[in-house]
Amino acid sequence: MKKLFAITTKTIVATGLGAALFMVLFMYVKVPSGIPETSFQVAYGLGGFFAALFGPVAGGLIAFIGHALNDSIQYGSPWWSWIIASFVACFLMGISYKFLNADEGTFSGKDALLFNLIQIGANVIAWILVAPVLDIVIYKEPVNLVFVQGATAALLNSIATGVVGTLLLFAYAKARPKKGSLSAEE
Repeated sequence: MKKLFAITTKTIVATGLGAALFMVLFMYVKVPSGIPETSFQVAYGLGGFFAALFGPVAGGLIAFIGHALNDSIQYGSPWWSWIIASFVACFLMGISYKFLNADEGTFSGKDALLFNLIQIGANVIAWILVAPVLDIVIYKEPVNLVFVQGATAALLNSIATGVVGTLLLFAYAKARPKKGSLSAEE
């Protein structure tokens, strides 16, 4: 049985690799939305993919570290409200780990639906609740702006995760041998 919050060597390695990939995608593979400081970020699809494979701890840390490094390198200082929201989004996406078996070569349409319901809920919580509230509390940002940014981020990150994360999970599962598919020759 999968332990949702287990931290193994595999989790640590996945976190390091995932955070580096997340940071690079976050920096270079984005499309501006027209809303200030809000872009279509492919990185969340990768974050959702890693979260589904390695659990909420890896997912949350990948997004937190990757986003914090990006902000520090690109802007000189981290924007903590959105970094925390990134953590929350990918941490919550990691709940899907308990229910999916892509690492065992299985990822069906039903699994894709479950993954996407979880990731949409995670994005709504992170970007419509956590990010705007923290923007107001920490940075005294204008209420109307942060909720527009949050709603835009929730929509765009849900689409990015839905497309990129789902395609990666299908491809990964297809490349893995199904559990029990190898048997000893007699």
